[in-house]
Amino acid sequence: MKKVLLILSSIILIIPLVYIGSLVFEKFNYVSSFTDHESKSLNIETNNKQKEMNNFPLFRYNPHAEKLGIIKKENTKCPVCEQEREYVYQGPFYSEDQVEGICPWCIKDGSAAKKYDGEFQDAASCEDVEKEEYLVELTTRTPGYSGWQQERWLSHCGDFCALKGYVGWQEIKPLKEELAKDLDVIKSDYDLTQEQLEEHLVNNGSMQGYLFECLHCGKHRLTVDAD
Repeated sequence: MKKVLLILSSIILIIPLVYIGSLVFEKFNYVSSFTDHESKSLNIETNNKQKEMNNFPLFRYNPHAEKLGIIKKENTKCPVCEQEREYVYQGPFYSEDQVEGICPWCIKDGSAAKKYDGEFQDAASCEDVEKEEYLVELTTRTPGYSGWQQERWLSHCGDFCALKGYVGWQEIKPLKEELAKDLDVIKSDYDLTQEQLEEHLVNNGSMQGYLFECLHCGKHRLTVDAD
């Protein structure tokens, strides 16, 4: 009789332990499943971001757009493709519509300019080039840049130059001989002596320089404007 009671007591003690163990195992499986799901979601998000960066558009005439702050890393819902993007264009866009938040992909494929019948660079403020297709690429598929006045785009070797950066005298001093022709035009247009030009031409100052580089021979060109 004592043995029977002992066995029954053992069974009574074991049943709760088994039940508790099953709950712990079930909880562990749930947490593990949830963690795996979160990990997979994170991996998918990371892969999507990496895929977007791998497909990041390159612009022939404005290759440093992100470095120059023309394209910024900032979340946007592009009004053209209606996708959530991590990069947004923050430069001029000439259109009858007020448009903000354009992504660089919709600049590159021309869909932004087509949708709003707009231009990123005023065609009338561009120097001459040999082919009409160069002008189309610049005005409808290339990010523009923001100046104090109407932005100009320089050309050389029959094609548009690439925008290299915003500069002042200190930045272009090593290039003064190469830029001599452009500097003479600037001094004449603004009625400046060489000394005055060196004094007033300051990066992020009231007289701003814009340095371009020929895509074919590498020659540098310069234009400026003032507030």
